[in-house]
Parts: sequence; C-alpha cells; structure tokens
Amino acid sequence: MSGPYFIRGSVALPESELSWRFSRSSGPGGQHVNTSDSRAEVLFDLAGTEALPQVWKERALERLSGRLTDGVLAVRSGEHRSQWRNREAACVRMAALLAEATAPPPPQRRARKTPRGLVERRLRNKKHRADIKRGRSGRDWG
Repeated sequence: MSGPYFIRGSVALPESELSWRFSRSSGPGGQHVNTSDSRAEVLFDLAGTEALPQVWKERALERLSGRLTDGVLAVRSGEHRSQWRNREAACVRMAALLAEATAPPPPQRRARKTPRGLVERRLRNKKHRADIKRGRSGRDWG
C-alpha cells in the first residue's frame, strides 16, 4: 500500500489488520487477463479490531451488518489491469465505507409550525393558477 488510508480525523486503516486475497479479474487486460491474479480483495476484521474507537466500532457493526461475514468486512476491486492499482482502489473504497459507517448520526429534526405567510402565499398562488385556468374555458366569450 502507498500510505495510510485515513478513515476520519487521525484514525487510519491499520495495515497490520488487513488481509488480502487475489483472483483472476474479469475486465480489461487482453491475453494477460487469463494468466494473472489482478483482482484484489481486502478483508478487515471489524468485530475484532482495536484500531477503531469503541463507539465507532459499534456503529459500523450495526450499519454494515448486511455486508459482514462473521464480523469481517470484504471489499473487492478488479477494474484496473494491475494488481497494485486494484489494491489501492480496494483500500480507498474500504476507508470510504468505514468513514460513512462510523459517521455520527445526523441531529434529530425538530417539527416546526409552518409560517402563516408561507401558507397564505401558497393558497394565493393556487387561487391565481385556478383563475388562469378558468379563464381558458372560453365560456365568458361574447
């Protein structure tokens, strides 16, 4: 890998906790594609990691529960011809996925009363449109 892939703030994807699998990739490569294992799959044990703060870890486990296999998150990349570039793409995708999964929940939306001016303006515009359409019927033509 070319460097630390930051999830958020100073927390980075721990290289020591990543494991790799390589396989033949479908996609570009010509004759070369049938002989080289260029697709990269990075595996990260989310349930057993100590690199993430506990709150983030719980949040990520909950949000990514559909993607996990025994607590392990897997990301594949096979769009590039070289294994190295696929490894880079998989790491970037993994970091982005974890950043999204560990993000704090948005603040609760508070219900507010609709301002009177807004309601009045909407009804005025509605009435105006109705008058325009009523004027198109041609009943008032002499």
